[in-house]
Amino acid sequence: MKIPDNKQVVPGFTASALSIGLKKDKALDLGLIFSEQEAIIAGVFTTNKVQAAPIILTRQHIKNHKGHAIIVNAGNANACTGARGLDDAYKTSSLVANLLNIHPEEVMVASTGVIGQPLDMPLIENALPDLIKNLSKTSIPRVAKAILTTDSFSKLSVRKGYIDEKPYQITGIAKGAGMIMPNMATMLCFVLTDIRIENEQINAALQAAVETTFNRITVDGDTSTNDMVLVMANGMAENRLLTKEHLDSFTKSLEEVMGELAQMIIQDGEGATKVIRIEVKGALTPADAIQAARTVANSSLVKTAFYGQDPNWGRIMAALGRSGVTMDESTVDIWIDDIRIVLHGLGVGPEEEKKAAVRMGQKEFSLLIKLNQGRFQEQILTCDLTHEYININADYRT
Repeated sequence: MKIPDNKQVVPGFTASALSIGLKKDKALDLGLIFSEQEAIIAGVFTTNKVQAAPIILTRQHIKNHKGHAIIVNAGNANACTGARGLDDAYKTSSLVANLLNIHPEEVMVASTGVIGQPLDMPLIENALPDLIKNLSKTSIPRVAKAILTTDSFSKLSVRKGYIDEKPYQITGIAKGAGMIMPNMATMLCFVLTDIRIENEQINAALQAAVETTFNRITVDGDTSTNDMVLVMANGMAENRLLTKEHLDSFTKSLEEVMGELAQMIIQDGEGATKVIRIEVKGALTPADAIQAARTVANSSLVKTAFYGQDPNWGRIMAALGRSGVTMDESTVDIWIDDIRIVLHGLGVGPEEEKKAAVRMGQKEFSLLIKLNQGRFQEQILTCDLTHEYININADYRT
């Protein structure tokens, strides 16, 4: 989605990005986001028990709910790097803070890339003066490029809103293409807004938005060590404090930004050729609905069938059967878009499957599963599994 540079500017925020040699291809790999005014910050982090050093540090710093900066590198995850990795993360925040004349606790740190290798700290330390010197209101797109790893395109989304005729903006950037099943993959997301909002409100809005967007996507079922979503609100819109109605409106806009970024991540799934919306209806419980959808979405057999445009509904039934949800195969109905291929647990016939196969040739289609056990429903966005996914991940380090 191409957005003119002036549309990406958020009042009070500047950004910068450089290529310092952390990536093999010499692309942009170090980024900085700075709020001229102290911002309220909220975050959601990976649930993986193996957590990268930047996650540990930022979890600690964000307890104050306030900050000025996010420093992020790509090409190295600084994960599984022990005490040295944590020291490097803290050193990074201190160096940035000293140069910006702020407190180290006001700097959030994020990393993405190869796991298990120490950061090249001299590269980062030497680059920081130029990184800060180049801070610009129009450089958010450069940071969006700097955080990419196996992504094939930058991900950026913008929304505008009003509080009592006072305009505010939300701009979000994200990266992610593989190791994606956020359960809050390798996924990073930074959202900037000039709205004036209280800490409890921004946390509530973030939790709600993450649950309906990033927690409803999967590329390959892997949750990263580095997943992080941060929202910074600097209050420069100078709106009055939010009422419930205003908060609901802001939350909706935040969900739209994150939802668009989440869809971009699925579109950019490593080697993906298709985006598939898996909908489960008629589940006995909410937990059953999401579990059934996730199990089907993460099935390698189902995903390769998506790639091959094969309406192999037997694989879908098998995935449902091992998902642990309450079900009876004789009540299951399955559609590809509006084409029913299974009725009461039995195939409808080859003619409908041929129609479904044609529909599966599209870049986007839906898989609808009706369990007919209750009244709950859920959905997950996923993609197909292709030869290219193996090629990308087989030699990711080498």
